[in-house]
Amino acid sequence: MTTESQVSRFYYGWVVIGIVFLTLLVAAGISSFPSVLIQSLEQEFGWTRASISGVISIRILLYGLIGPFSAAMLAKFGVRRTMVSAIFLMLLSLGFTPFITAVWQLMLLWGILGGIGTGAMANVLGVTVANRWFVKHKGLVIGLLTASAATGQLLFLPLLAKITSENGWRNAIYVIMAALLVLLPVIAIWMRNHPYDVGAAPLGTTEIVKPAPFQGNLLLTPIRTLLSVMRSGTFWLLAGTFFFCGFSTNGLIGTHLIAACGDSNIPIITAAGLLALMGIFDLVGTTFSGWLSDRFDSRWLLFWYYGLRGLSLIFLPYALGAGYTQLTIFAVFYGLDWIATVPPTAKLTSDTFGREKAGMIFGWILVAHQAGASTAAYGAGFLRELLGSYTVPFVAAGFVCLLAAIIALRIRKNKAAVAISAV
Repeated sequence: MTTESQVSRFYYGWVVIGIVFLTLLVAAGISSFPSVLIQSLEQEFGWTRASISGVISIRILLYGLIGPFSAAMLAKFGVRRTMVSAIFLMLLSLGFTPFITAVWQLMLLWGILGGIGTGAMANVLGVTVANRWFVKHKGLVIGLLTASAATGQLLFLPLLAKITSENGWRNAIYVIMAALLVLLPVIAIWMRNHPYDVGAAPLGTTEIVKPAPFQGNLLLTPIRTLLSVMRSGTFWLLAGTFFFCGFSTNGLIGTHLIAACGDSNIPIITAAGLLALMGIFDLVGTTFSGWLSDRFDSRWLLFWYYGLRGLSLIFLPYALGAGYTQLTIFAVFYGLDWIATVPPTAKLTSDTFGREKAGMIFGWILVAHQAGASTAAYGAGFLRELLGSYTVPFVAAGFVCLLAAIIALRIRKNKAAVAISAV
């Protein structure tokens, strides 16, 4: 029997992707805001950069650690309900932040509640939705959803930096809350959990299949999934390279670039503009990376992405001292490669472990990413306090990326590792 959805030329999955794109975009704006806060909190409360970096480090770690359990929640409660719950948690975290007076309060609201709320809508959400709705163009869709993080920086960071500079950081928080309140009814009304809900098959297939009910325990199932893949060398190579990815992106540049620019007497609005410029080019680079991962060997894509990122980070300390032209060159070059590693990593995960398990396993790989980011967020702040500059962390991250490029080539093709998916 042919349903109305089947006869229609328009595929509802694109509406779902649009909603998830907007949600991840706003979540990215929230996640990147602490980098704008660092100098304001130092000036208002006299807190050290190391202590503020410690809060951001915990937030980043929880953002990743919640990923596998978020995948389980998406499977058990549905995408829409999980997204709505995460937004309420973020609103709670943001709503109390303007009244903080101590670091432990910042840790509770931004480090713990904020980390859990944004973690529930991390890249795991994008990978899960892409796997459910798309077989054809899946790499491109994952690239597009990953790029939403860059677009979030593009839209929010310059605006939040300007509001913070002119009206104070508390008013910037109210702007973020307003964006979440606008997004909430959109998700509640138009979001759908699965193609079956609209009588459709995943794009690229013809069979309409009812989703299998979630089996297992919300806490134990992700842990059992981790135990089942721990014997796979492919899993550890993917997790290892992703650790270095997090170490060299949101943990280091996303957290400390604005503060590093401040050390070089570059205004906060200009520094936020540099991150926004990276966002523009990452939107292009990551979406294109998704297109490439549908057509080329993802291992070689990772080799080039990590290698070029490493060279750009080694160049960064020179660019900070040389002027705006060199910093713009860095922003363009690095921006094209910011999170271009996600689509090939997600595709290797899906090809190796199967579409049904990909979301939860990718969640554990994302934990490694955020562990690397957390290490860099705190480590770079500590070294800045100790050495007085960010030169050592930036150059060290560059060499770490060159190492990741070599490791990526050792990842086996899915034929050698697929047996683990049966565990």
